[in-house]
Amino acid sequence: MKFVDYVTVTVRSGRGGAGSVHFRREKYEPNGGPDGGDGGAGGSVLLEGDSQLYTLLDLRYNRHHFAKAGEPGAGAGKSGKAGVDIVLRVPLGTIAKDGESGEILGEIVEDGDRIVLAQGGRGGQGNTHFKSSTNQAPRYAQPGEAGEEREVTMELKLLADVGLVGFPNAGKSTLVSSLSAAKPKIADYPFTTLEPNLGMVGFDDWRSFVIADIPGLIEGASEGRGLGHQFLKHVERNAVLLFCVAADVEDPGARYATLVEELEAFSPHLLHKPRMVALTKMDIVGPELADAWVRDVLEGFPDDVEVVPISAVARQGLDRLKERLWTFVDAERKADA
Repeated sequence: MKFVDYVTVTVRSGRGGAGSVHFRREKYEPNGGPDGGDGGAGGSVLLEGDSQLYTLLDLRYNRHHFAKAGEPGAGAGKSGKAGVDIVLRVPLGTIAKDGESGEILGEIVEDGDRIVLAQGGRGGQGNTHFKSSTNQAPRYAQPGEAGEEREVTMELKLLADVGLVGFPNAGKSTLVSSLSAAKPKIADYPFTTLEPNLGMVGFDDWRSFVIADIPGLIEGASEGRGLGHQFLKHVERNAVLLFCVAADVEDPGARYATLVEELEAFSPHLLHKPRMVALTKMDIVGPELADAWVRDVLEGFPDDVEVVPISAVARQGLDRLKERLWTFVDAERKADA
């Protein structure tokens, strides 16, 4: 299924039904009082979170959503039937904005969360509501209120506990496939991953967290180069950032510094997130040289950043990586509780 994270749709709620002007007329009561019923409310257009979805694909090909009007009231105090609401199901992490003003209408964070995009018009009151001691036979009722129409822009930002940050071909997809049941496309060339992948990492029978494999960065991504903002916006929603730096690059510490600069240029807020570094592809170094090589490489990283050497292919260091990631994830969850 194609991953779509940005769509614009047109929504329109239904008009409320008109109130009824009606008088009770029975065999022995030819001049009964007013008994006009109220009009039904117009249907609304709502957004609802669905944890089983991960793309806005359905909305890309179905961009107009018009709810039906409420039915008018009738005699004998009968209210009109309300218009049926339209419920648009979207993935968790979806933000809805007014297409014209850019105002944020709301965001979907949990399964079942709802946002009203266009409120249905209220039904008009029937003439029975306007009876008084001085006007016992009112010959008027309220019309129904008009519905709302607007363009709505929806933007999906992935919700995950851990987001992978790295240059293309840094081993992110291989790491996700080794830690979880996710099967992202893996190949030995840049930009294998063109859309995000989510994987569930479980261990010890009770601990688990979600990890996001997101398309790789290039220098200048914060200015829109390469996949640019398409990548960086997904990083905003991750609780913990795991920087993936391959052991086969000339200067791993410099690579890490470049990644940090790109994130800071896009949003300084990202630098406040907990982070650590996975030094990937350690199997190419060889076990006899690994310890000395790692000691030299660590000198190029800041002292306050934890670096974990791993090999996803050889499954080396993965248990330690999961334990350390869980420490960060658990702390963030408790802080949000």
